[in-house]
Amino acid sequence: MECTLCGACCVAPDIAALDKPLGLRCPHLLENNLCGRYEDRPSICRDYQPDEVCRLIEAPTLEERVDKYLSLFGLVEEARAVKEQGCPSMKRARLLASSAPAGAPGGQRRD
Repeated sequence: MECTLCGACCVAPDIAALDKPLGLRCPHLLENNLCGRYEDRPSICRDYQPDEVCRLIEAPTLEERVDKYLSLFGLVEEARAVKEQGCPSMKRARLLASSAPAGAPGGQRRD
C-alpha cells in the first residue's frame, strides 16, 4: 500500500525513538503532513509500512484520523491522560527548559 500522507502515524502512536508521546504531534511533522527531517528520520519512521489501518482510519481531517486510530486501538483515555497530565518525557523536557539559562540549548525547542 502506498502512503496517503495522512499524517496519522506521526501523531497517534507514541514514538519512543523520538521521545514522542501518544496522541501528540511529532515536532517534525509539517503542516502539509510531510516530515521535516525525512532524509535523516529515525529507523522506526523509515521502516514503517502503511497497512490496512490507514484505510480503516480514513477521514477528512488529521484530527479525525487520529481519533479513529486511538479508538481503534482502545487508546482514547490514555491519550487524553497524556494530553492533560503529561508523561515522563514531557515532564523531563519542561524541567530542563525551566532550569536552563536563557539562550542555552536545553531551553530551546529543537525542531
